[in-house]
Amino acid sequence: MLVTGIRLYNKECGKGGSNIDDLPGILSETIPSATRVVDEDLNTCHTLAHQYTALLESMQEDQHRYTQLSSFKLKEALFNVRQYETFLCILLSDAITGAQEVEKMNVQFAATVEQLKNTVQNKASVDTKEVFPLFVALSNLWTSFQNEMLLLSFLTNMINNLQQFLEIHSQLFPEEVLMSLLEGVTVKSDEERIRETMGTRVNVSDFKNQEWLFPETADNFDQLLIQYHGFCAHAIGVKGLTLPGNPAIGILKHKERYYVFSSKEAAYIFAQDPDKFIQLNAEKAKEHAELIQLLELRHQFEYLAPYAQARNTDKCLMKPTIKCDNSTQTDTHILPPTIVTSYEWNEWELRRKAIKLANLRRKLTHATQTDLSHMRRQNSTQVYLPKDVSTQTKRDNSSNVPRPQIFLEGLQGGSSPTTHMVKVDLTRAVDET
Repeated sequence: MLVTGIRLYNKECGKGGSNIDDLPGILSETIPSATRVVDEDLNTCHTLAHQYTALLESMQEDQHRYTQLSSFKLKEALFNVRQYETFLCILLSDAITGAQEVEKMNVQFAATVEQLKNTVQNKASVDTKEVFPLFVALSNLWTSFQNEMLLLSFLTNMINNLQQFLEIHSQLFPEEVLMSLLEGVTVKSDEERIRETMGTRVNVSDFKNQEWLFPETADNFDQLLIQYHGFCAHAIGVKGLTLPGNPAIGILKHKERYYVFSSKEAAYIFAQDPDKFIQLNAEKAKEHAELIQLLELRHQFEYLAPYAQARNTDKCLMKPTIKCDNSTQTDTHILPPTIVTSYEWNEWELRRKAIKLANLRRKLTHATQTDLSHMRRQNSTQVYLPKDVSTQTKRDNSSNVPRPQIFLEGLQGGSSPTTHMVKVDLTRAVDET
């Protein structure tokens, strides 16, 4: 924030900040252009609403003249253009409020810059306590300019998106067709209708049980919350028209609600049985659901989500449901850390402590033998499996038998005819081996 404030101050002094956009200058140019576009669309809406109203009134007087024209579609077109008019009035009010805020911020920005210049005055050193708050104030004002830019961009996009509804009207009822249908029909604006009835007023003496309010009898006459968005309470249910009501005729107070009328005759008829016409208006809203929001019939259709403008929030009998993004942050450790010495996590240690608490020395265990469990006790047997056995001697030994050596001499004969054989045994004894 300090850096932003310093850069803005340098830009105002001509010492830098050339790449910073001139947001006040941009806003001073774009807000009037956006307001001009809304005014043009509002004029178009007013013209269409007046023409549709004149056509519907002439159709009710002479039904044979407009046999090919659907009164239901024409009423829907009238209600739609009245809705569009209401939205444009809200956008125009926001744009005007934004322009006023920009003017205030321009004055504050110039005053802060001038105060900074008087504080610095080419000094070599300045106390930070004097200039830092001013730099922060400059940064905050610049952030406000940026927010106004975002709001203006949002409003401009909304205006552009809403323009498609006017194109639908030009397709359903082209200008040439409307002009041909309006031949011989007097088109009156809302202001002209109100001026025609300015001289008429309800006579309070004609009503015994009704309370009528006039500018001289009510201090907050201009601040009263009029029902049906200021339209005539009689014309809605009887004629299906949204005619502007004239408070100068008299405002009827019925069950803590206030109603206006487009003519003295309509006021007298409505005052004879207000509940009947209020119910008739509700039935008309059931046929055309868009009238619920247009005429602000929240108290009669409480099961629907209410819609209210910000200026009427505190005046509504039933508070609207406000929706907004919200977040909650929870600290990881809210309480200071504590160590419990008696805490034990080991299951077997807990069992051991439980056994101690049970005091089993004074307890007896009882068992019961049943027929189903008789002689069915689990048994187990352990056997020793056979293993291989081997024997090892101390040392290896062997014995050797003497080979017999016997020689015979004289077997091959000789010079004498008689053979004399000599046997010689040369085998060694066993003990000699």
